[in-house]
Amino acid sequence: MFPRHVEPLLAEALADTPVVLLNGARQTGKSTLVQALAARDGRRYLTLDDRVVLAAAKNDPTGFIAALSGPVVMDEIQRAPELFLDIKAAVDRDRTPGRFLLTGSANVLLLSALADSLAGRMETLALWPLSRAEQSHDAVHNRADALFDGDLTAGPRVAYDRAQLATILLQGGFPEAVARSTMRRRASWFESYVDTILQRDVRDLARLEQLTELPNLLQMLAARSATLLNFAELSRASGLTQTTLKRYFSLLEMLFLVVRIPAWAHNPGKRLVKAPKVFLPDSGMLAWLSDMTPEKLQALPGLPGALVETWVAAELLKHLAFSHRGLSLWHYRTQTDIEVDFVLEDRQGRITGIEVKAGASIDGSSFKGLRHLQDTEGERFQRGVVLYGGTELVAFSERLWAVPLSWWWASV
Repeated sequence: MFPRHVEPLLAEALADTPVVLLNGARQTGKSTLVQALAARDGRRYLTLDDRVVLAAAKNDPTGFIAALSGPVVMDEIQRAPELFLDIKAAVDRDRTPGRFLLTGSANVLLLSALADSLAGRMETLALWPLSRAEQSHDAVHNRADALFDGDLTAGPRVAYDRAQLATILLQGGFPEAVARSTMRRRASWFESYVDTILQRDVRDLARLEQLTELPNLLQMLAARSATLLNFAELSRASGLTQTTLKRYFSLLEMLFLVVRIPAWAHNPGKRLVKAPKVFLPDSGMLAWLSDMTPEKLQALPGLPGALVETWVAAELLKHLAFSHRGLSLWHYRTQTDIEVDFVLEDRQGRITGIEVKAGASIDGSSFKGLRHLQDTEGERFQRGVVLYGGTELVAFSERLWAVPLSWWWASV
């Protein structure tokens, strides 16, 4: 079992909060983590993937919750959202910390009926697929916090190896996919995974019988990962009305198959693009949907920029989930096409810009967007970082750094 970034936060939340929800895509390791915790702490474990348990919960939610005693784990809570009101009532009668540990493979907080039902009673934590640090058995050091304003020179660095990075990009972070020894077996897992979600989970959430458009839409979004989200263009390309398209996109987002990163637009004096960027949250899934193989990557002069940027976006999201600085993630683009791939912002409004370059070498022009951000934001600007496929960590100026991509998995 890999160490997980979220484990210490989970223990802290259970110590002072009546309901804790561990949210994330299917097969990220939620059940493994909560089952281990249940065995260790003597919690009763129930999964709503069990047909009998699910039938009991749906038949009489009030009686189902009333019959529970002691701390309990309920896995896949999105399958019986009617339980939330009775959990709320139970917690209002007894606010003992850690009474309910829930997991959800759909973002139940996006369901309008549930958005406010447990406000002030529940803490939500995210479990993303494995980060490179977790795969390297280092679930302690937060790379996002370190990128923001930490000592970039601290700790050893790993030399860049294109073949190693290509393997990392292709396998992604889902534990089952990481464990597969060949690309063919990994592709088989991704095919089964996506098919199961689109055929079962979407139908459970939306009561949709016609699901033929969703696989095609996911394929189209894969081709647009790391680009601006443009519903008008997607509508034309897919043949779906924008109303239907936005509904389907929301379903994919609810199931953690796509994620959007909003535009940073906190300076009203600037003419900034306000559209979010869309990403698949796992580079392995993107590679599978794009039919990328080791042989195809080897034949290219460089690694695909969208694939590398998607991988960095996923790594940032995984580390933001346990950021001590409470960082948020944005992208930045002006209407004159000056852009910064990612912007990290803390609660005080200070920012760090991050550019991603797939190549093994960079020069001063790689910092164009970061220099623009530094010049216009002044003291709010902490630093600018270009993550690239080279070997050296180099300061281009006092606040501008070139940092190898291998920094994400180097031991700290």
